[in-house]
Amino acid sequence: MKRPQFPFTSSDSEPRTACVSQRKKRREKMLDGSDIRLLVLHFLSQGDAHGYELIKAIEDLSKGEYTPSPGIIYPSLTLLEETAMIAAIDPQAARKAYRLEPQGRDWLQQNQSDLVTIVQRLSSLAVLVHNRSVPEVERAIHNMKTALNSRLSQQDISQETLYAIVDALDEAAKKIERS
Repeated sequence: MKRPQFPFTSSDSEPRTACVSQRKKRREKMLDGSDIRLLVLHFLSQGDAHGYELIKAIEDLSKGEYTPSPGIIYPSLTLLEETAMIAAIDPQAARKAYRLEPQGRDWLQQNQSDLVTIVQRLSSLAVLVHNRSVPEVERAIHNMKTALNSRLSQQDISQETLYAIVDALDEAAKKIERS
């Protein structure tokens, strides 16, 4: 009997943005289900693990900046098990430990480039958060937010002033990008 296949690739074709209005949404979409499943296979290739251990392994990869919820991990484990990518070591145990099956190992091997991208994304998140926590950077970001909020909270800002603010922000962004 042929096992059902499921897509591991992301159907999210929208670019991931860092727009302030979408910051929360971006964090929630840091990894989608297919990314999580690929990470689960990756960590199981290193040894058997329980769901909680897999959550902690992913959290450690991002140095604590991203922790997948049990609501994404456990359904992913169930799907991987149903498609014979992984197997429970003792299906009757209260806390199931899982092992990687040959089909899962093959899928992991076929999707190594996607795995590398996911690992780099989580690692860069850890670096970003570390660098943002440098006191001088935190102060400068706070000063910028305070100045923007103070100026933009004023009523009847002229179009010319808005253009000047946008130009100043764009210029600062250019200097940061090219530094």
